[in-house]
Amino acid sequence: MKALLVHPHGSNWMGSGKDISTIFNLMPPIGLLSIAAYLEKSGIEVEVMDCYGAPATIEQHAADILARNADVAGFSCTTSSFLEGYAIAARVKEQRPEIRIVFGGAHACTVGASLLDSFPAVDFLVIGEGEVTFAELLTSGFRNVASIPGIGYRQDGKGVLSAVRENIPDLDSLPFPAYHLLPDFPRRYNLPLFSYPKAPNTSIISSRGCPYQCSYCDRSVFSRGFRFNSPEYIVEHLRYLHEKFGIRHVFFYDDLFTFDRGRVERFCTLMEEKRVPVSYNCIARLEHVDEELLSLLKRSGCWQVNFGIESGDPEILSKHRKLYELDQVGKKLQMVKDAGMRVKGLFMMGFTGETEESIQRTIRYALTLPLDEINVTKFTPFPGAPIYRTIKDHGEFTEDWPAMNCMNFVFIPHGLTRERLEELYNEFISSFYRRSRIHWGYTKMLWKSPHSIAVFFRNLPEILRFELKQKW
Repeated sequence: MKALLVHPHGSNWMGSGKDISTIFNLMPPIGLLSIAAYLEKSGIEVEVMDCYGAPATIEQHAADILARNADVAGFSCTTSSFLEGYAIAARVKEQRPEIRIVFGGAHACTVGASLLDSFPAVDFLVIGEGEVTFAELLTSGFRNVASIPGIGYRQDGKGVLSAVRENIPDLDSLPFPAYHLLPDFPRRYNLPLFSYPKAPNTSIISSRGCPYQCSYCDRSVFSRGFRFNSPEYIVEHLRYLHEKFGIRHVFFYDDLFTFDRGRVERFCTLMEEKRVPVSYNCIARLEHVDEELLSLLKRSGCWQVNFGIESGDPEILSKHRKLYELDQVGKKLQMVKDAGMRVKGLFMMGFTGETEESIQRTIRYALTLPLDEINVTKFTPFPGAPIYRTIKDHGEFTEDWPAMNCMNFVFIPHGLTRERLEELYNEFISSFYRRSRIHWGYTKMLWKSPHSIAVFFRNLPEILRFELKQKW
């Protein structure tokens, strides 16, 4: 049996026009690559088709799938990419009815087996972690699927779930993701510009799950438990990436990289002892940060630390995530700067309960922080998030799946309009980046991140065309 794993692109970041975001940031589909590696280990022939890495029309993607002559096509979709993925799958199914179509990923796990009731081209769903479930589905020849945990299938024409699949207890038992199945890896892929010192680079994930209960987070795939790779496994992963692909910098996309203090300390020690020639970025929670930890991170090659700050309004924070003392945030961020690392702040705008005053408070607060850069996303109530159940009580919600990519205001809080939110969003971005301190910071990137500068200027004509189109 031959399997083809497909990563649909979905709607672009602004909802219209050409998506130029991949110039600034294009990461490999780590989840699919992990499943692919497990299938290879199980003796199953597998290919990967990353529509982000090679964008095309729905018809072209469908033709590409058909040309590969696979027995099963597995699609991993977010909410925003689901309808595009389904459109591709439907075209394939029309022309080759015998091919098995399987969907997994965040959207399938969130909606569940009922998704099968409305999308007839999909034969099966993989609910939860995909490695073991998908391998068992393929080796079964799609027979007796009710006995395989984690499978959504049809019974008497209605979607049902076989049983809940238990989480993989030992993540070290999984092989490294099958990066080699991406034709242009690592050349085609790149971390966000100005967020790395060296190229080639890539992203990795060394843990799954989260014990926290933020209102806006969907934990449908990995649940609330927290599991992680051992420090030894992570270091070997980095060495493999360097020796096999020449990787010189990685971004740990774990939400809770610093959650287990012992793991981080052991990882940092091993990185120093083994002299692994790979630097890294990570995401940390403010409550985990102290001078001792930051010193360890710096010595082991950490270049940038990202923090989820979200809001500068205490009432908004108390409603949506664990509340921290805002007057302590600046001190913690300065500790990172003093340790010699860059700091990036992650914010979100348009929460339930948000007002123009609370947004302005967040903007003013962000400008007081010692941040090198920021990322501001637009609050999106995903179906699997706790807030989703009551979202329409708090404002106007347009459940337009392709637009639910955190770059469109699909939710408008009471008392605000979409137009005003967009104005405030633009004000936030411009007021942060137009300052001379930030300009000087990016000037220093000429020698701190020369690859970023090269990529920026190589794509400058396309960037300028996009800017002109937005103004007109």
